[in-house]
Amino acid sequence: MAKRYTESKPLKDLIGAFIKENNLTKGFTQIHVEEAWLKVMGAGVQHYTTAIKLQNDVLVVHLSSSVLREELTYGTEKIIKMMNEALGEKLICKVRLT
Repeated sequence: MAKRYTESKPLKDLIGAFIKENNLTKGFTQIHVEEAWLKVMGAGVQHYTTAIKLQNDVLVVHLSSSVLREELTYGTEKIIKMMNEALGEKLICKVRLT
């Protein structure tokens, strides 16, 4: 029979250890970035967003509207600031809108 451990640990710590052991950090970061984009930018921008990727420290966003892409280009510094605040850490240093 397997030996039981009697010490208890918070579920948050156990899940964090599981994520690190199985190299799932990158995937969870991607999910958090997508959720933060939708939360920060709202439903109007969400409608025209086709793909969101985090490549190293660059947020790559594919938009179906060239007009919206041009509008958002003027506020990239603000987008970076708001996204990093929503994520709770400095993950994004540059935004590329395509």
